[in-house]
Amino acid sequence: MLRENNGKRFERAILHLDLDAFFASVECLRNHKLRGKPLIIGGTSSRGVVSSCSYEARRFGVRSAMPMKLALRLCPDALVLRGDMELYSKCSKLVTSIIAEEVPLFEKASIDEFYADLSGMDKYVGCWQWSQELRQKVMKESGLPISIGLSSNKLISKVGTSEAKPNGAQLVQVGTEKSFIAPLSIRKIPSIGKATARKLQLMGVKTVQTLSEIPPRLLEREFGKHGYALWRKANAIDDSPVVPYSEQISMSTERTFQKDTIDMRFLKAMLTNMTSRLAFDLRCKQQLTSCITIKIRYTDFNTYTKQRKIPYTASEQELLNYAQGIFEQLYQRRQLVRLIGVRFSSLVHGHTQMSLFDDKEKDARLQQAMDRVRSRFGSHLITRGNDSMTQ
Repeated sequence: MLRENNGKRFERAILHLDLDAFFASVECLRNHKLRGKPLIIGGTSSRGVVSSCSYEARRFGVRSAMPMKLALRLCPDALVLRGDMELYSKCSKLVTSIIAEEVPLFEKASIDEFYADLSGMDKYVGCWQWSQELRQKVMKESGLPISIGLSSNKLISKVGTSEAKPNGAQLVQVGTEKSFIAPLSIRKIPSIGKATARKLQLMGVKTVQTLSEIPPRLLEREFGKHGYALWRKANAIDDSPVVPYSEQISMSTERTFQKDTIDMRFLKAMLTNMTSRLAFDLRCKQQLTSCITIKIRYTDFNTYTKQRKIPYTASEQELLNYAQGIFEQLYQRRQLVRLIGVRFSSLVHGHTQMSLFDDKEKDARLQQAMDRVRSRFGSHLITRGNDSMTQ
């Protein structure tokens, strides 16, 4: 995309940075004996879920969000670690601080992924040299491997980084964006998951080039409004901006009732609903929380709060259990309640699967299915029953 600057037009220069196999790399940094070995981070039981894995494990077909039982069948010699979100968050903050020192405008997309807008540098090749120097600085000061991609937009830069992994760098020159992605598999395009890929393959579409040649109207007929977005991506079109980074400290919600109540079934149902919606928002923003606070205001306007530090998570079931436990400890006066509130704080960026260290496969799949429904039809249309609060 071209932008105006004092009457002159110039190409955007967008850098994408992605820490390679981040969790596994941090574990290897902490214990050098783990280097070169197949390593899986996730639930330590056979019913757990893979959160992340080293490239040595990926060679056996192990992938994130895979049931641990299947992962260990594919790679029986893998070492399984529970994971340490506090350490991962600390390392992420270190890398963030390094980038912040060098880049005026950058976006932290997740705990291990960044975008930087380098538009305006004198020469595009100069951007590339500078980007490689930044990559070297991150590796030197953090001790972690990182891959980068540079192009004229976020989409192509991200795909470039993916092609450069592990521990590599990819420059996509201006004007070559479409030809760069054309021969790639459709699964290389961000947002094309298994279901969309399966449907496209049934249509005979396996490469990005083939997808780019399908009329937008046909894709819209088959995939709705997502179809036009697919066409744009297949044609290397992406004008989304780099969103300046700012760390959200907390998120909260509260509800004042029309009529003060002591109905425990109603209060627990409301607490379930509020916690579920907040947990969904947490996952949508790819964040994790390590502190939950419950607030109660009684009919006499006296207000009480109680908080609890918890392991980093975005798991709905875990957060519901914590919320219920705190509520039962806090609700001691047995008076009419006027308001209840829920607050998540000490937030860090992280992918949803990072919260699945101890989730059972069934619970993880249920949460993912509920999130898909919420994303499509709205978070208000589905929530867990009250029995989830008393398990």
